[in-house]
Formats: sequence, C-alpha cells, structure tokens
Amino acid sequence: MSAAVEAGELAVAVPEHVTVERPKNRDHGDYATNVALQLAKAAGKPPRAVAEALADRLRGITGVAKVDIAGPGFLNITLDTATQGTLARTIVETGEAYGRNRDLQGLKINLEFVSANPTGPIHIGGVRWAAVGDSLARVLRACGADVTTEYYLNDAGVQITKFAASLQAAANGREVPEGGYVGEYIVDIAKAITDAVPGVLDLPEAEQLQVFRAEGLKLMVAEIKRSMDEFGTHFDVWFSEKSLHDSGAVEKAIDRLREQGHVFDEADAVFLRTTDFGDDKDRVLIKADGDTTYFAADAAYYLSKRDRGTEVALYMLGADHHGYVNRLKAISACAGDDMNHNIEVKIGQFVKMLRDGEEVRMSKRAGNIITIDDVVEWIGVDAARYTLARSSTDSTITLDINILTSQTNENRVYYVQYAHSRMCAVQRNADEHGITRGSAEDFKPELLGTEWESELLGHLGEFPRVLASAGELREPHRVATYLEELAAKYHRFYDNCRILPRGDEEVTDLTRARLWLADATRTVLANGLTLLGVSAPERM
Repeated sequence: MSAAVEAGELAVAVPEHVTVERPKNRDHGDYATNVALQLAKAAGKPPRAVAEALADRLRGITGVAKVDIAGPGFLNITLDTATQGTLARTIVETGEAYGRNRDLQGLKINLEFVSANPTGPIHIGGVRWAAVGDSLARVLRACGADVTTEYYLNDAGVQITKFAASLQAAANGREVPEGGYVGEYIVDIAKAITDAVPGVLDLPEAEQLQVFRAEGLKLMVAEIKRSMDEFGTHFDVWFSEKSLHDSGAVEKAIDRLREQGHVFDEADAVFLRTTDFGDDKDRVLIKADGDTTYFAADAAYYLSKRDRGTEVALYMLGADHHGYVNRLKAISACAGDDMNHNIEVKIGQFVKMLRDGEEVRMSKRAGNIITIDDVVEWIGVDAARYTLARSSTDSTITLDINILTSQTNENRVYYVQYAHSRMCAVQRNADEHGITRGSAEDFKPELLGTEWESELLGHLGEFPRVLASAGELREPHRVATYLEELAAKYHRFYDNCRILPRGDEEVTDLTRARLWLADATRTVLANGLTLLGVSAPERM
C-alpha cells in the first residue's frame, strides 16, 4: 500500500490499521482484506480500481503466490507454500513468547475480581470469576499491560457482625441468630477460635463478639487465600474495606467529590449527584443518622485505585450487581475522570452444576451453596478453570460433572489437552527412534503443502490476532475457542498426514518438516492453555 501511495498511484494517507482476516472458504486464499473499500472514497476512485492498484503491488512481494479481486473490491491473497510453512519454524524458535504483543504497553490496569464477603467459602459464582479474572490478567499481561490483581475484602459492616454473631452462637451451643450464617464451616471456625483463645467463652458477651469477629475474619480470609491458591488464582493486593474507614479515606473522598461540585446536602443527608452521569437516582454518601454508606466506601475505593497510579479500574462483578454499573461509572465521572476509559465494569452470569442430569444445589460443608472446594473435588482444577473461562461472561453456563470427568471429545478441556499430549507422544516416539527435526537451516517449509497442513498453518498464524483481540475486548474465552479449533485442525492433520515413518521407511525431509509443524502446534496449545491457567499435560 505504501508503495502505491509513494508511486502516486493512490493519493491517500496510509491508514494506521488495516483489517486482514482468514477467509472461512479456503478457495478465497489465505488472507482477505477490505482495505480497497476503506480507501476508495479518500482516493476518489472506485473500490475495484483501488484494489487493482494494490493487487499489482502485492503480486510483486516475495512469498505471495497470487492476489484475486472479489466482489466490489475485496483482495484475496494466497501465499506460496514455502512462505506459509516458514511459520512453523518461527513459532518453535519464538517459543513461549509467540502470540504476545505490546498493544497495551504502558496501560496500568487494576483488575478486581471475586471480592466475595469474607463470611464464608467462595461460592460457585465467585469460582467463575476466579477462573475468568485470573485468565484475563494473564491475557492482558501478554498484551503488554501492567496489571495489578486485587481482592476487595468487605470486612466492615453488618454482614461481618452477623458472621461474628453466628460464630459466637455456634461456640456457645445456641441457635444462629436470624439472618446469620449456617453450615459446618461455622462450627469448624468457632471451634478453632475457642481452641486458639482459651477462656473466650468466659468473657462478657460484647467482648466475646469482638474476639469472634477479629479471629473469625482472620481465619476466613486465610481459608479464602488457601482456596484461591489451590485454584491457581493469584492476587497482588488484598484490600481491606475497613482500612478505608479507619484511615479517614471515606471522609476525604466525600470532600474531594464535593470540591468537584457533585456533592449536595438534602434532608440531613449527603448525596452524590450521579444522575448527571447516567445513574437512575442520586446516591446517599452519608445518611441522616451520620453513618456513611457502602456507596461512600465504593467511592473512596475507586479514588484509592486512581491514587495508586491506576489508569483503568476494571471491576468484575456477579450477576446480581447489574445496578452497580452506572453508579460506579458515575463515581468516576464525578471524580473528574473519563468514565468511558478510566473505569470498566463487567458482569458475569450464573453458573449451574449438573450430576446425572440433576442440578446440584447444596454443599456438604457450607450447607446452602456450592463452594470452590466442592467444584475442585468434583471435577478438578483444570476442568473447572477451562470450562468457566471458555464461555462469554454474558452467558449462563452449566458444569456437567459427568461430562467434565469423562475422557471424551464432549469434555472440551480433555479434547484440547489430549491434542497437546498427542504431540508430546509423537516427539517421544521420534526420540526413541533417534529421529530429530534437524536444524532450522535444513527445514524445508515448501514440503508442507497438503490442505491439512495449510489449514493448520493458517490457524497457527491467527493466534497473535486472537490474543490481541482477547486483550482489547477483555474476553479470555476467545483463547479457549481458538484452542478448540486448533485441536480440531491438528487432529485432522494427524489423521491424514503421517508424521513418522513406519517400519523400514526412510526418514525424509517431509518427516522433519512435519515434526517442526507438530512442535509448533504443541507450542501454541501450551501457550494458550497457560493463558487460561490450565496445565498442558505430556501424557494422558
């Protein structure tokens, strides 16, 4: 394109971005672009005339076998076999770095996810965010972003008091108070506290409650950290809501927002005028009785993130938090920020679990919810992480225990992992017979010319684009979709193109070229599974 502009064939500015895609129909070449339609108006020429000028230039590029013009001016580009095959060597030599980009370099993102109240084990909705959030952090970092993962501990307020009262009641052999917490874990934590603090039950009721509050919170947070660690989910920061109140950050946040001109007083209460920025009603910061609200803490928490150098505060909230989207964005706008850039809010939908066709609703330990430990016990970390991350968060998903513990193609994590282990088996077999793929200089990419090899190579070339898209759109499920398609293409290649010789057959240049291709595919599958926090087993 630049050559056509420089030669005066097209009087246009070279665009910063050009869309190039893999056609679904292989008869349309290896790549297709609508750039001629994009430039036609500025060039003052019909799209097909622009396409002709670009096609003439593209045909002169080494490695381009042919360029066809379709429809009103689409360019269909076909590479020669050697050029396309070279990608296998590039991937193997690039290794773990293949697919990574710097598209988000310099962008500092605070990614908050899970953030369940520390009043009980992580339930299945939180498990989904543990899988998606951690995968998204990996994807964003692979795109060059500076990501801080954060868990917001709601360790202040009424629910913590109810939690402490439930522990106190259990320790004293009393009924849990109305609205309190039940389940074996309450009994377990209460016993742990009475064992660790001898004489606690001899204290006055009010002092007892304070002990159960402090110790219960400490034990519950430790339990959450343990379960997150075992699930492969890491948080850089565990942020305490209580610290916002203790440090005076909530009051300071209200003062800052008042200085911005969006705080007003009415009926002895203090409000933030969020309706100016799309919220359905103005929000109370300080109630008439003088107590600050949860919303006031939300405002202080957002400002804390920005004060720590965050450019984009990315919240991942549960399905029951739809009403939070506009109010959180309004906080950003009231603080003088760009609510279309400095804050992002994603809502995840519900998760169901099935066993033998029946929905599973209860946990042995928690009593009324399915916990992260239940999920891991029933289907394992890999199956849980992959299945929870492979679907768009906009959709409700179902985890079928029977399927996710089976070794069938219906179990998609097994399907992808099996493809990886199959390639490792090929390499082990080659090693046992002293067969190597040879040096990079001896690699003959032009031999990878069958339709199955071409299809596989084309899909391998798509990985960087898919990863960049997953990062830009904050959608790690795109990586899982890609991996399943890649596994399918590899299985077709494997079934139709013999990699290793049989019996007394010779080791040929084609043998070595296919070993390069198999290793390239293994590399990309491993890279993709790592982004999802899922293992890439060598044997299954």
